[in-house]
Amino acid sequence: MNYSSNETIRHMSDNELIADYKRSHDKLLVGELYKRYAHLVFGMCINYFKDKDTAKDMVIQIFEKLFEELKKREVENFKAWLTFVVRNYCISEIRKMQTQQSRQTEYQLDLKTEITDEVEPENATENQIVQLETALNELNPFQKKCIELFYYKKMSYVQIVEITGYSINEVKSYIQNGKRNLKLILTETK
Repeated sequence: MNYSSNETIRHMSDNELIADYKRSHDKLLVGELYKRYAHLVFGMCINYFKDKDTAKDMVIQIFEKLFEELKKREVENFKAWLTFVVRNYCISEIRKMQTQQSRQTEYQLDLKTEITDEVEPENATENQIVQLETALNELNPFQKKCIELFYYKKMSYVQIVEITGYSINEVKSYIQNGKRNLKLILTETK
């Protein structure tokens, strides 16, 4: 079917849009569902995240997810199914954020006890600061960059991903391995 006319799509039921999307994979059909339900999804996301920008991001991510989900699922009542998808997606994202926040806190505490025990910037001698800077320079460039952004610039994993282009898993790995390597380097220089 040719969907060049938005008027044709506008008059289709949710079930017709889904059935035609499964056949054609024409994203305009999901776009119509977006027009109909984005406000509902946004309202639910605001309820979970309490932040407009985060809610807007979640709406986009959820509708992007629908492109694949609608191909696989049998959906009889789209609105009810969508609220279920949104609820689960938001809960999953909140858990990820909490886990990330917990890991950041853990890493910061670890770094403070493992590295800054060696060199407390406020109480550090000039020699200790030089040792830390030297140790940082011995890390590979990926680890050094992530350590500096995370611990010195106080950036989140997501911010580091945006700045560096590394994946979230690469950022976590570079920070963890860099922290371990810094400890080894500082221990060897004692």
